[in-house]
Amino acid sequence: MASKKEYLDFVLDQLSGLEGISYRAMMGEYLLYYNDKLFGGIYDDRFLVKVTASSLEHLPDVPQEIPYDGAKPMLLVTEIENKNYLRELILAMYEDLSETKKKSKKKG
Repeated sequence: MASKKEYLDFVLDQLSGLEGISYRAMMGEYLLYYNDKLFGGIYDDRFLVKVTASSLEHLPDVPQEIPYDGAKPMLLVTEIENKNYLRELILAMYEDLSETKKKSKKKG
């Protein structure tokens, strides 16, 4: 089941307190980035974030869910109505996140 664009728009509005939020559509779902670092996504109309030390600290009691077959578990964000909480979560996670790899162009 693909995620609805309306749900993405809702999540983006909830994250509007952070400059540098972007997204990329991927096979009917949406990958979410903060300052070019992938931190989570929208999968089957669920807002999931990567499992990091900081996300586990901020979300100790939420379920880990599989975004799609073969993927690593992610944390389900349940306090989606609280913009300040979401801002703190993403800011805390930022240092734990790896840099997004740039795709190299093939020479030929």
